[in-house]
Amino acid sequence: MVSQFHDLGLEDQFVQAVGKMGFVEPTPIQSAAIPILLAGHDIIGQAQTGTGKTAAFMLPLLQGLNPSTHAVQALVLAPTRELAKQVADAGTLLGQETNVKILAVYGGQSYTIQKRALSRGVDVVVGTPGRLLDLLRQGELDLSHVHFLVIDEADEMLEMGFVDDVESILKELSSERQIALFSATMPTAIRKLADRYLVAPEKVSINPERITVAETVQRSYKVREENKFATLVRLMEVEDISSGLIFVRTKARSQEVSDELNRIGFPADALNGDLNQARREQVLGRFRQHTLKILVATDVAARGLDIEDVSHVINYDFPNDSEDYVHRIGRTGRAGKTGVAISLITPKERGLQKGVIAYTKQPMEETPIPSFEDVEKHREERLVKRLSDHLMVGVTPAERKLIQSLSDAGLSPVEVAVAAIRMMREGESKIHNVDLNEPVYEDKHKRLEERHERNDRQRDAWTDKRDRKPYKSGGKSGQHEDGMVRLWMNLGNKNGIRPSDVVGAIASEVGIPGKAIGNIEILADHTLVDISEQHVQRVLKESTGKYQLRGNAVHLRLADR
Repeated sequence: MVSQFHDLGLEDQFVQAVGKMGFVEPTPIQSAAIPILLAGHDIIGQAQTGTGKTAAFMLPLLQGLNPSTHAVQALVLAPTRELAKQVADAGTLLGQETNVKILAVYGGQSYTIQKRALSRGVDVVVGTPGRLLDLLRQGELDLSHVHFLVIDEADEMLEMGFVDDVESILKELSSERQIALFSATMPTAIRKLADRYLVAPEKVSINPERITVAETVQRSYKVREENKFATLVRLMEVEDISSGLIFVRTKARSQEVSDELNRIGFPADALNGDLNQARREQVLGRFRQHTLKILVATDVAARGLDIEDVSHVINYDFPNDSEDYVHRIGRTGRAGKTGVAISLITPKERGLQKGVIAYTKQPMEETPIPSFEDVEKHREERLVKRLSDHLMVGVTPAERKLIQSLSDAGLSPVEVAVAAIRMMREGESKIHNVDLNEPVYEDKHKRLEERHERNDRQRDAWTDKRDRKPYKSGGKSGQHEDGMVRLWMNLGNKNGIRPSDVVGAIASEVGIPGKAIGNIEILADHTLVDISEQHVQRVLKESTGKYQLRGNAVHLRLADR
């Protein structure tokens, strides 16, 4: 009951707000974290997305505000603009019974708009580290009155290279501050950050009741990267998908896959961070009402997404993290219904798949890709069923009259049937009779996995050891790591950029994992940066002045050799 929120120590206006939002009772993370934060203690909260942690930190934050201060009193750090907007929107709803003013600040939005809002007075600022630092350096953001700081999705901050920026912001705060750090996982760098800045923190860990849903059938298909979409189409043909979620890594890819599915006759739409709230709700509404069959989403855009009756989850791009996999497939197989989780696995993702199997302790059935003949057979079976369903209702007198007129015109029953079948099949796309199966080269897979493990160790070593010192690759200009392509960036030392700026900008704006970025060599007027082979084309396509770093448009091209 809503009264349980009152039992946690929340004031009436916040209890009323959660009641209006439809909350019935506190989630485990809310029950554990709210009393600790209201008591003024620092906290480390380990909980998955979708467990209610935003309300767990936002309700105590709002209750601790002093309305007479007329200054920024609380700061929430989020790794992406999408999450910053979501947290700010949630805070506004939770504070609907008060006069609290909450502002979201992030890259890609006008500085003028954000500066004007700050000048008018704001109680809570929710933002991405890069934009917050920019506003601090410009003297537009005053943190001298901040007494409450939240670091949300701390492991994502690390992945995107924002830890240095987070530390820079922490150093600007008064020693009399309360810190809440939330993270789905606790890598070493995050634990070290907590040890340095949190004071005797209480630790709360909320684990899912079960790692994977027992009712979910998990299958995998070995594919080449270039055959992913063709494989997806065949699966769409043979699977009985009543409602499907397809997960991809980037915003651009979500739109591309959605557009291609629509082009060949599968109703789909993209769910990504480029959608405004009205458009997002429209897409989700159509999906919930089953007027839209397929949703192609990124992990960030799907956070907090609660949709019932999802028959299939398809990992078009396999997640980099085992917990992300669990969170994705947990959206199917609910309420006692059987769900299906399908993963398309390229050779480079084989190591990630093994990590998931070890983590979940559940098998992932390796299944052959449906053949040309399989698709033809399923199409014929569907056609026969449609014809049978229509014939079960009988033949009307008007239809008998029409058939007789066709016969009088010299058309035989067989000719009429053939014409009707052709008309029914006009919307079917062409099936390409090609072999899509990925050949098994175990020695090649082993080399790929070893290379990725080596790159991961190098990334981790860089994250843990750079300690805010400028990073410079050990190789000469033009040289790069195995599996990496060296790119030239138009910004350098004279622009005041740091390695973390480069990682953060590329990872957040393009939508690739931080580990896909290798050696960085910052020179006077340009920077050389290594990008993994599988992501380099995406980075080049998106880095043509579309986003900024420290106020300068970012341009990337292949480095001169």
